[in-house]
Amino acid sequence: MRAALAAFIGTTVEFYDFYTYATAAALVLGDIFFPSSNHFLSTLASFATFAVGFIARPLSGAVFGHWGDKLGRKKMLLLTMFLMGVATTGIGLLPSYASIGVWAPVMLIVLRIVQGIAVGGEWGGAVLMSSEHAPKGRKTFFASFPQMGSPAGLLLSLISFRLVTSLDHADFVAWGWRLPFLASFVLLIVGLVIRVGVNESPEFEQMKEARQMAKAPVREVLTSHWYPILLAAAATTIGSAGFFFTNTFMISYVTTYLSMPKSLILDCLFLVTIIQLLSQPGSAMLSERFGEARFLTGAAIVSILTPYPMFMLVNTQSPLAIVVGISFAVVVLSAIYAVIAGFMTYAFPTHLRYSGISIAYQLCCTIAGGTTPLIGTMLAQRYQGEWLPLAIFFSLLAAVSLAGIAGLARYQGKHGLRDETRDTVARAT
Repeated sequence: MRAALAAFIGTTVEFYDFYTYATAAALVLGDIFFPSSNHFLSTLASFATFAVGFIARPLSGAVFGHWGDKLGRKKMLLLTMFLMGVATTGIGLLPSYASIGVWAPVMLIVLRIVQGIAVGGEWGGAVLMSSEHAPKGRKTFFASFPQMGSPAGLLLSLISFRLVTSLDHADFVAWGWRLPFLASFVLLIVGLVIRVGVNESPEFEQMKEARQMAKAPVREVLTSHWYPILLAAAATTIGSAGFFFTNTFMISYVTTYLSMPKSLILDCLFLVTIIQLLSQPGSAMLSERFGEARFLTGAAIVSILTPYPMFMLVNTQSPLAIVVGISFAVVVLSAIYAVIAGFMTYAFPTHLRYSGISIAYQLCCTIAGGTTPLIGTMLAQRYQGEWLPLAIFFSLLAAVSLAGIAGLARYQGKHGLRDETRDTVARAT
């Protein structure tokens, strides 16, 4: 349990940093670093830098996966946290475009890439540190702990931005937006102290003692396990892209096209994220009882349907309706997010696991996660006053996950990687 809690706290710090950038991109970074008389173009440029951070993630996942499978999970997690903290703090110290011209967005992009590198190596290691410390038959539940770092980090980010957006608008634009980024330095110290005190994964230690480590984990996993990598990447699509749709793009959508105050949507998302955080452990426990593949399939089907009532409720502009609508979509997609990490680990052997799950997840994040706010913004601009194209886009993301989940379940069954029925019965009794 100690390793699971440490993974939760560590990923909370990492995701706080990542969501802080995402929230700032929706609220203010376009005006600070890409000033234009056309607000749409500034916002588009801001979301483009958000997407840039995802480009580095597959390569980063491969690099950290390689060394995580050779040197250990713990060492990589300490390094990723350090990189993220330094990059996020650095963004808070950057001069604006008005101060130094084009060098401001250039440096912003560089630090954003470093953020992407850090997150690219973080996720796989945190999931494995938690799941590989888990009691027998409880990998899925314990692997959900680092997944809870996403809503917890978002909560901290939303709190920080709710505080600074209460400032006078001129003060917020001048210096207030920097404070959430600068707070990352304190969280960095806390996270490093916690992670130093956790032992290395017992499964990795056993593999190391048995001298079963791969010489070139990334090359081996790409040549021998490329198919489950693609399936796992597809399976995670809505769990990754869906959050950036509801928590990043939605801020821009309601403030730009529904003319709602920034503070109101941040308050609504704060309540939604609390509901998400509370629901994820329950989803993981239910999946262990009823079977991960069956649970994930059902959640993906429901997720295809959720954007339609979500947009109907959001467009009422009633705070209660907004919370109910977004919560419905988020609870369903977060059920997939909570369970998919543990489900993916069964597709890869221990000596290739860090590399396999990292490459799969980061490939999905790059293709679907980083581009979702960008595509959403273009659709909203093209079909102003219409939410149906946006809802269809969300449904397509969920449909990709459904296909990936079904394929991954068949792959695991065909290769005898686990007997889900036996595991489910054993846990239930």
